[in-house]
Amino acid sequence: KVRIRNETNKKKRFRMIKAVLDRRQPDLTVVMDNVHKSHNLAAILRSCDAIGIPTIHAVAYHDQIGVRRAASSGSHKWVDLTIHKRIETAYKILRDRGQRILVAHPGPGGQDFRSVDYTQPTAVVVGAEMDGLSEKAVTLADGCILIPTYGMVDSLNVSVATAVILFEAHRQRQDAGMYDHPRLDPDTRQRLLFEYTYPTAVARCKKSGIPYPKLDDDGEVIPAPDYPLEIP
Repeated sequence: KVRIRNETNKKKRFRMIKAVLDRRQPDLTVVMDNVHKSHNLAAILRSCDAIGIPTIHAVAYHDQIGVRRAASSGSHKWVDLTIHKRIETAYKILRDRGQRILVAHPGPGGQDFRSVDYTQPTAVVVGAEMDGLSEKAVTLADGCILIPTYGMVDSLNVSVATAVILFEAHRQRQDAGMYDHPRLDPDTRQRLLFEYTYPTAVARCKKSGIPYPKLDDDGEVIPAPDYPLEIP
C-alpha cells in the first residue's frame, strides 16, 4: 500500500509540474538592480514563480552575498536566477530576446503601471531598497512606470512593488489567453521537466557531463541500455 501511494503521489506531482511549466511566460521577466537584502530577493523570486516567470535577472555591483543567500533559501528552486555585474549586460541580453525594458521609477514622464500592455515581451526593472535604480538603469531603459500612492510614504517596498506590477501583468495575460497553452520552447520544457522531477539527479548528470534522460508521460525515465547513470 505504501508503494502504491508513493507511486500515485509521484504521478500527481509530475502532472502538477507539467501544468506549471505549461503556464510559464518566457517573454516576461524582472531585473533586480542591486537589490541586495535577501528577504526582498526571496520575496521577488516567489512572486515571479507565482505568476509563471521562469527566469529573472539580478545586477550585483558590489557583492553577491544577498543574491546567494536568497538562492539558498529555496526560492531559487523554481525560478532561474541569472546574475550580471553590469546593467548594460543584462539589458543587451533582454533586447536581443526582443523584450522591452521598463523601469519602475517615480520620475517625471512615468506611466501608470496599469496603462502598460504587458502582453508584449517585457522586462520590469526594480531598484535597491535605499538607493533606488542606478542612473544607467533609468537612462538606458525604454520607458518608466510608476505605482500611484496617496499616503505620507511615496513608495512601496521593492518586493511589494514588484508583486503589484507582476499581478497586473498576470491579469492582462490571463485575459489574453496566454496561460491557456504552453509557451516554453520544447527543449527548455523537457529540461525543466527533468530538473523539477529529479532534482537530486541533476548534479550527477552535470558532474558526469551527460545529457538528461528522456521521460515518459508519467514522469518515469525511459530505459536506455547505454545510459551511464541510474536515475532513482
